[in-house]
Amino acid sequence: MLLKLLALCLFTFLIYVPIAEARIRHYKWEVKYEYKSPDCFKKLVITINGKSPGPTILAQEGDTVIVEVTNKLLLENLAIHWHGIRQIGTPWSDGTEGVTQCPVVPGDTLKYEFKVDRAGTYLYHAHYGMQRESGLYGSIRVSVPDNFTEPFAYDYDRSIILTDWYHKSTYEQATGLSSNPFVWVKEPQSLLIQGKGRFNCSSASLTADTCNTSNPECSPYAITVIPGKTYRLRVASLTALSALSFQLEGHNMTVVEADGHYVEPFVVKNLFIYSGETYSVLIKADQDPSRNYWMTTNVVSRPPNTTQGLGFLNYYPNHPRRSPPTVPPTGPIWNDTAPRLAQSLAIKAHHDFIVTPPTTSDRAIVFLNTQNRINGYVRWSVNNVSFTLPHTPYLIALKNKLHHVFSQTPPPEGYDFVNYDIYNVSKNPNATTSNAIYRLGFNTTVDIILQNANTMTVNNSETHPWHLHGHDFWVLGYGDGKFDMNKDPKKYNLVNPIMKNTVPLHPYGWTAIRFKANNPGAWLFHCHIEAHFYLGMGVVFEEGIDKVGKLPSSIMGCGETRGVGRP
Repeated sequence: MLLKLLALCLFTFLIYVPIAEARIRHYKWEVKYEYKSPDCFKKLVITINGKSPGPTILAQEGDTVIVEVTNKLLLENLAIHWHGIRQIGTPWSDGTEGVTQCPVVPGDTLKYEFKVDRAGTYLYHAHYGMQRESGLYGSIRVSVPDNFTEPFAYDYDRSIILTDWYHKSTYEQATGLSSNPFVWVKEPQSLLIQGKGRFNCSSASLTADTCNTSNPECSPYAITVIPGKTYRLRVASLTALSALSFQLEGHNMTVVEADGHYVEPFVVKNLFIYSGETYSVLIKADQDPSRNYWMTTNVVSRPPNTTQGLGFLNYYPNHPRRSPPTVPPTGPIWNDTAPRLAQSLAIKAHHDFIVTPPTTSDRAIVFLNTQNRINGYVRWSVNNVSFTLPHTPYLIALKNKLHHVFSQTPPPEGYDFVNYDIYNVSKNPNATTSNAIYRLGFNTTVDIILQNANTMTVNNSETHPWHLHGHDFWVLGYGDGKFDMNKDPKKYNLVNPIMKNTVPLHPYGWTAIRFKANNPGAWLFHCHIEAHFYLGMGVVFEEGIDKVGKLPSSIMGCGETRGVGRP
């Protein structure tokens, strides 16, 4: 009898012993335009609850995040993408207008709900038109579970988002890009560090009510550090156009995380970073504590016609706005590709956190990145096909078998490997448009080889950061010149490749990635340069659509679902 009683007590204890449970992180956002002066020049900026960058989302691995977004832009639709969050089981919350949802119209509220299933550094940003560059962006910081120890130690954690900044509205830019003759967006006016920059107001003869360098909104961003402490800086880029280099005067940076995955640590003085990428670097506040130090960011891979971004590494107790006694350090040579390629090759998975890729793939698709003309209009294309979005989002069309709303002709999986000259302007720059998609066998392994080429300008090949929604992929390798399907796969890193969600394609080179098509849904894969994607540089993958659950009516209301509105 006593034994039975003890057993019952033990059973009761096991049932009621408290265990750590995943939490719900609830946010309510109002998105609207406000006049701001992030680089001292006053213009309309899209804000979240009055701020740009918006609030940082803080969560722990396994938590559910709910964000209720109310569109108060008055004249504009919106959608918000949760960059790096794989949306496993919630493909309708990816926030990609035209692919996973209809846009949120002015006055409406949309509730995004998703699970953050892996710790790391991520982002959110607008995904409607070219709206991201108007200021709608922010950080997502997912901490590790309580019982987990990261493979590095630090005292404090800080987030920094780097962006470039234009004074023209996205409407003006989009109109120029869509015109014949073509009007390019040109180089940005400023570089912002955590939403702060400094435009030379006197250079444009602007009045004080338009551009004022004494405005506190554009005072340099400062990170305050305590001498002797170690800091984890989560550095991210959401530039519209620019590839960047990031530096901290007098301090080395040890790279320890990339896109939510631990890196075999390596030290850099210049961190090269491309739009959509996130890195964690460790710095030690071990320099002379009597002064502050420069934090700088510079444009690389394009002629440097944009003034470098400046901030302060503020050693406590110096005043955070006390300017360093030195001249800001210059960045690396803008057109030297070698160190950028070297950093890409140096990023390997941490030896204790290697996820081994499948040794072979079931399918290999080559994407030639080209600049083209269609009926006289400039476009960007993949395999000479420029992507266009249908009026009915793919996820809805596929789930409801609305095959007539987009082309059913499979897009090309390669190009004329033998005859195409990647080093010169194409003899035939003409292309076609299509909204067809790539259908992937569920759970199959897919290789994508991104191949760069010359643009329609002589001796010009641009850097393209490619971002895959809904997945992480293994980065198998990079190379110069034309990819050789027979030789280059033998050089793939299958031992300790890093996993990422965004990867650069370097000028006149190739990048090879591998992923498992194991997340049911419709997923965008595109160049993260705003103007390039706007002009057609992207594709959509479909996988396991029959395994997607019932779609919420909240993502409907456009195209064939007009009238099926939000509840």
